[in-house]
Amino acid sequence: MATMTAEEHKARTARSYKLLLIFAMVSMTMMFAGLTSAFIVSKKRGDWAKDFQMPTAFFISLAIIIGCSITFFLAKKAIQKDNRSLTTTMLFSTLGLGIAFVFFQFQGFHQMILDGNFFTGPQSNITSTFLYVVVLAHLAHLAGGLISLLIIIYNHFKQKYNSSQFLGIELGAMYWHFLDFLWVYLFLFLYFFK
Repeated sequence: MATMTAEEHKARTARSYKLLLIFAMVSMTMMFAGLTSAFIVSKKRGDWAKDFQMPTAFFISLAIIIGCSITFFLAKKAIQKDNRSLTTTMLFSTLGLGIAFVFFQFQGFHQMILDGNFFTGPQSNITSTFLYVVVLAHLAHLAGGLISLLIIIYNHFKQKYNSSQFLGIELGAMYWHFLDFLWVYLFLFLYFFK
């Protein structure tokens, strides 16, 4: 029986991690597909709010999360060229933008409350409750992305990444691109199917 070389083992491990991440992303996609399907079905209810306006903060967070994908992409490209300082800058930029995204999501909630759209209670409606659930579910997945980003930054400072070993950054970038795509989809869905 032939033994695996270190390169073959590294490639197989990378493939396994990528497949696990893809499986997780497909599972998350199915969850959000279920939520958006329930949203469409619920629109037929008599108590569905037809005049709901998307908070301005959600437009800002859309631009921010796209920026997150760009900075994470640039971090991956920088480490592939062994440019550690640019990698550091881009990873911290992604972290800052990720935190700003969370801030503007909560600003969006605040704007919704000021407009009289409550999550629960006697003044709530099914439309705003759905919106809160969808956005909070996305924020929960984003929290996982922020935790993984902090681990990536920690490993970067421990010098675990270079042009030949950047799997952690690559997986993190894949997940952030997924979160970006997911928010763009949710935003457009909520904007056009209100």
